[in-house]
Amino acid sequence: MPLAASLPLLPGLGDPERHQLDNGAQVICLPMENAPLVCLDFWCRAGSLFETPQESGMAHFLEHMVFKGSRSLAAGEFDQRVEALGGQSNAATGFDDVHYHVLIPPAAAPEALELLLELVLEPRLEDNAFAMERQVVLEELAQSEDQPDEVAFQQLLALACGDHAYGQPILGRRDALLSHQPEAMHQFHRRLYGANRCVLAVGGLLQGWDVAAAAGASALGQLGTVMEEPARPPLRMQKGEHQIAIPRLESARLLMLWPMAPAADLKAVMGADLLTTVLAEGRRSRLVDRLREDLRLVESIDLELHALEAGSFALLEAVCDPADLDAVRSAITQVWQDLMQAPIGEAEWQRARRLVANGYRFGLEAAGGVAGLIGSNGLWNRPQALATPLQMLEHWSPDTLHAQVLPLLNPALACQLEAIPA
Repeated sequence: MPLAASLPLLPGLGDPERHQLDNGAQVICLPMENAPLVCLDFWCRAGSLFETPQESGMAHFLEHMVFKGSRSLAAGEFDQRVEALGGQSNAATGFDDVHYHVLIPPAAAPEALELLLELVLEPRLEDNAFAMERQVVLEELAQSEDQPDEVAFQQLLALACGDHAYGQPILGRRDALLSHQPEAMHQFHRRLYGANRCVLAVGGLLQGWDVAAAAGASALGQLGTVMEEPARPPLRMQKGEHQIAIPRLESARLLMLWPMAPAADLKAVMGADLLTTVLAEGRRSRLVDRLREDLRLVESIDLELHALEAGSFALLEAVCDPADLDAVRSAITQVWQDLMQAPIGEAEWQRARRLVANGYRFGLEAAGGVAGLIGSNGLWNRPQALATPLQMLEHWSPDTLHAQVLPLLNPALACQLEAIPA
């Protein structure tokens, strides 16, 4: 039976309410009657993808500096006031975008929204705070470089993606971080944090609150527009086989990276999600069953899809004894060949569909997941209904997945990296 007919798609959730302020900024809301909290989520197209080589690490460094004070907020005051209201805040910088979010009780949401928008859009970036926070960022970089798994992953991205921004660490290069100055960060903020490049997303118990009117009267409503950035080049990955020895790595890693369709191609993304689920989601999946349960070659094996705007990628990681690396690679290739030669069975297919669909639903059970999804979709001009990804599953069958997606995961087409203990 088709998924759309057999199950309610998203019970209790309607479609987002979209508003555009006079300056072009978007405000997207989704009321959730049963949610105990409100999530305020500000998104901006200002990830590391938009850095120049000289600005390496600037997007993430700016995320840190935002919390060091704004027009009327002293350093640390934002967190103190949000916590006093019963809320909590956080932020994250990715390759494509950056977002700042607050989880807050509904009665305190209007005050928290005003604080959040001032904090993000009117940062002070003072010299003393800048110098101190630079050391925090450098320490974060040093910690990343001291994590063997992270070293292997960054090396794989550099080998596969080359000079593309996705091949560079979001934390930045040390030499660039040491050279950054407050005025350059001001320019970065002014260049990218414009009304036409940001979205405010709000999900949760809104209790009749006019979010768009509140946003229009805030710093967001006063924000000017900026020139759009030139289109960034699409991701072009390089295949190949590589090896690296890493100190303190406890077990060997076989990493494989394949290029996939960009995030805007939702149908292709859902197909890739289905295939990675068939291959490596749970004990009954092909790779886990063969390599871990049957052959006992690996401690773990994972295959994840990373949906990105300039081009997505599928990342496989197998953890094993160094002596078993060749056997692991051969077994992975054999699993792929077996799947190429025989179609996915009906029970296996329905299991994958349920896992993908329910994983999506589970991500929308809380206000934070809802605000994050509608904010990201709005930021990248994907004004789709929340149920659209579930409906996209109906476009796929074992035959179409076999013909259109499975060939993309040919191990011979991957960028492969063996990471071994030094």
